[in-house]
Amino acid sequence: MHRSWWLLRTSHHVWKCAAIESRIPYHNLNKLIGLSSINPRTNMPAEKRKAPSNKMGNAKKQKLQVAKEGMGESEEVNEHQNQDLKFNKKRMRFLSQTEKMKQGSEGVVYWMNRDHRVQDNWALILAQQLALEGKVPLHICVCLVLPQNSKLATLRHVGFMLRGLEENAKECRALDIQFHLLQGSAGEVLPGFVADWNLGAVVTDFSPLREPLRWLEDVKKGIPLDIPFIQVDAHNVVPCWVASDKQEYAARTIRTKINKLLPEFLTEMPTVGKHPHPAAQTAKPVDWAGLMSSLELDRTVEEVGWARPGTAAGLAMLESFIDQRLKNFATLRNNPNSSALSQLSPWIRFGHLSAQRVVLRVKSCEKKARESVPTFIEELVVRRELTDNFCFYNSNYDSVKGASDWAQKTLKDHAKDPRPYVYSQEQLEKAQTHDKLWNAAQYQMVTEGKMHGFMRMYWAKKILEWTSSPEEALSIAIYLNDRYELDGQDPNGFVGKVQEGASYHLTPISCSVGLPTFVWPVTPLFFFYQLNISRNGYIE
Repeated sequence: MHRSWWLLRTSHHVWKCAAIESRIPYHNLNKLIGLSSINPRTNMPAEKRKAPSNKMGNAKKQKLQVAKEGMGESEEVNEHQNQDLKFNKKRMRFLSQTEKMKQGSEGVVYWMNRDHRVQDNWALILAQQLALEGKVPLHICVCLVLPQNSKLATLRHVGFMLRGLEENAKECRALDIQFHLLQGSAGEVLPGFVADWNLGAVVTDFSPLREPLRWLEDVKKGIPLDIPFIQVDAHNVVPCWVASDKQEYAARTIRTKINKLLPEFLTEMPTVGKHPHPAAQTAKPVDWAGLMSSLELDRTVEEVGWARPGTAAGLAMLESFIDQRLKNFATLRNNPNSSALSQLSPWIRFGHLSAQRVVLRVKSCEKKARESVPTFIEELVVRRELTDNFCFYNSNYDSVKGASDWAQKTLKDHAKDPRPYVYSQEQLEKAQTHDKLWNAAQYQMVTEGKMHGFMRMYWAKKILEWTSSPEEALSIAIYLNDRYELDGQDPNGFVGKVQEGASYHLTPISCSVGLPTFVWPVTPLFFFYQLNISRNGYIE
């Protein structure tokens, strides 16, 4: 007997996800349920994750202010500010031979690449400390380059990113930090920018993905040898290269390493305050509306209403999670009918929200949500940072070749298993399958930019069953995820692990991370390849 989740119509306009226990083979359950056509207006509970209203009580505003502690725009920093909150040099690594800032330079630049926020950003914290030491202006530079695949350059993703950057630019003006938006890849535009502004040091953040790593090498080749080039892992609580110097194969192998290091790295973060050394000339203002309208984007994938971009909105969603949903996270996070998820993954994916800030806030609420706090931190820290580890140390992170040898052998052995249904990428994208449940999940992803993680596992498994090869299945799953999911195009879109609570309706025999393999004896493919991915490290 096994238990499966199905969308059932409970009234003319309402669909509910129900657990059905049956001895009948899983793929025959659709025949018994008799799902009729999906009502696109009612089958997805978007109201469960809408961003909180701007109208909030005084108590709520005070809580939000606590989360924003140290973010006052008018406070001017000096060499002694935040002296008790030191920068751990293990967070940084020099990408250049030179380590001392160039004499006679006129500024320090933070190349903002992955972490699009001003506060709670270790890379910007270091950049400001260097600028204070040299008594020079501080700059932030963003190099805007769209994905090479035009299908992935969507209004949904680019709009979310640009609106968050616009918020950053406003905050920078209040802090006397020069914000620059350059169009083009960093290797093409950043070295010239450094030379034109006579900058003496370049600081950037960390991404383990192939294209950002290539940009890093291009910039390294382009800037002068006497300018220090420093990378800071501002995305992970424990820096990726500190947590492990090799690829880890499961949460169990990295958990002990990360937990051992948390007391050292899970600290409060210094404030980025008003910079006391203004630039002689100001950055060129950005015409945000004009920029948005001029970019060649796929505007058919529209922005979503439930997630407002920017750090302020991310902090508001964090507070709503703590107030309303955290207490249920441990027990109900795998129930698609319950409002128990954090919904923070889009803000963490775009760097609008610091995972470290989220952990600190959630830990402060341990007394009222004792069971949920360690569960949430396990998923936010250990499992999310495992995905950065995999992508950083495995160059085949988006290929079947990246799987373990035994997993590749299993997939190859069963590649010719019979498939009663085979669908094209276009049919899957348009939700044109025989399976009403799968169609509903796909429809939610297309329209809302987010799918419940529990449903996402089912969604990914069926893609493998309905395509001609594991390679095709993985390609389609990554394409759909990166095109429609608001938190797509991220390490967590390539790496996944079946959530702990999922085992009650599956029969796990073995599972590994690194394009994990899963035994699922109720499908024609006995060894199942877990293609997709709980979002942003299982935080959903």
